[in-house]
Amino acid sequence: MVGAPWRELTIIQVTTDEGITGLGEVRMVNKTETLVAAIGELGNRYLIGMDPFDLNKLAWNIQFAEYGIPGEVGQSALAAFDIACWDIIGKKTNQPVWKLLGGKFRDKVPAYANGWYQGDRDPKIIGDLAKKVKARGYTGLKIDPFGAASAELSNEERRRSVSVLEAVREAVGEDFNIFLEMHGRFTASSAMLVAKDVEHINPGWLEEPVLPMDLHGMKTLRQNTHLPIATGERIHHSQELIPFLEAGVIDIIQIDLTHHAGITGMQKLAGWSDAYNVVLAPHNVCGPIGTAAALHFSVAAPNLKVLEHFNDFADPWVSEIVTGAPYVDPADGCFELPTAPGLGVELNREVCEAHPRTFGRLDLFSEGWEKRTFVSNYEKKS
Repeated sequence: MVGAPWRELTIIQVTTDEGITGLGEVRMVNKTETLVAAIGELGNRYLIGMDPFDLNKLAWNIQFAEYGIPGEVGQSALAAFDIACWDIIGKKTNQPVWKLLGGKFRDKVPAYANGWYQGDRDPKIIGDLAKKVKARGYTGLKIDPFGAASAELSNEERRRSVSVLEAVREAVGEDFNIFLEMHGRFTASSAMLVAKDVEHINPGWLEEPVLPMDLHGMKTLRQNTHLPIATGERIHHSQELIPFLEAGVIDIIQIDLTHHAGITGMQKLAGWSDAYNVVLAPHNVCGPIGTAAALHFSVAAPNLKVLEHFNDFADPWVSEIVTGAPYVDPADGCFELPTAPGLGVELNREVCEAHPRTFGRLDLFSEGWEKRTFVSNYEKKS
């Protein structure tokens, strides 16, 4: 477990009887201890002794043989196993993972930056930070300008949030993508007010405008805005998407493969999204191993829009925990095509050990959360 002030990266290494090793990684949202327990229990039950090629059976065991409904913790443990097994499969066959997922659909994967707005909610400060994102070569960024809002925003706070977005738009220009993160904060009526307020900024999408499973709220918003709607980072099984796809209320699916049964789970989801003619923009708040897994999937997925990336701005040292970390080219804001067998990354244990657990977490409804400097008192309590 590698620690940062606001996130912890849980890394597993799986070794076969032939001596091939595979890496998996999950950034659990505020439940790292629970995930570690699940990895131990489910790993001993289903992973140890299996053929790493038998990934559909592994998924079936954890999703159905366990009897409980697939959820955040089980699907995340499965993702860690699945990613590590794909790494093994790639090394065994001497192929990069994307070649085994149907081959190359694109030569480069477009990226957008997150984790860059670690400053006060002041238009000048955030605008200056946005300029640095553009200077780094990105062609898109994501921002939640809403402070610690929950359910509603006062008129004053709405104006403040819009002024921050206006400063970002001025800083990056009209052709730069601004993706508006709403973190499921709002009721449908509040989300509609925000959507109307930001139309002139022309955001690339409204992300999680209402609570993740609020289908009624999504329908209401869809009927009252022309802006694209994105959601999915807190959806853990494809069946949870059915009502939203059937209702036609989402334009972009943002499933996180580290919480959605791994690369195998995302491969299945690609078919679902293609059937409903929506695009994929995978949520990715992981370090370099999870990012590598998302990158290989993205190379092969026909209906990919863009891939999220944190590691150039939030805790950029996390790229050093492996050799071969995925890298966004400053020349065009895209990830290059991986060429090494498997995921193409190898663990640097010394760097991992230099960053022990912080018990940090995402504290979304506290003032200043966007600075990502949360310090946990869990260790003291325990």
